[in-house]
Amino acid sequence: MREPLPADMFDELCPSSLNPIRFGDKWAPLVIRCLEHGPRRFSELRVPLSRVTPKVLTQSLRSLERDGLVTRTVYAEATPRVEYELTPLGRSLLKPLEVACAWAAEHWDELLDARESYDAAARLDRAG
Repeated sequence: MREPLPADMFDELCPSSLNPIRFGDKWAPLVIRCLEHGPRRFSELRVPLSRVTPKVLTQSLRSLERDGLVTRTVYAEATPRVEYELTPLGRSLLKPLEVACAWAAEHWDELLDARESYDAAARLDRAG
């Protein structure tokens, strides 16, 4: 039995959400992290990725599959079961992703300050 993914794996204060490096799409790095320790079902991925709509998660998984980073396996059982798993190519992204997440954690305050400053300036431009 696999250990369940924690619901707060990617809470809003997680540096992963500020990671400026994109692998595929906005949610792809988080999906890759969820698959780090082995295959997962869609419903398992939904727990830590609760901010992602099912439609967008499906699109992200399809994109990762298209890029050769994830495999989708359908098990023909009484109740069909589908699992997603990192390919060797997908697993090769774990180290760079770890480095990118560490960078985002180190520069968390600077990233937030930059975004807040930009958003404030944009609001002034629209108002003025």
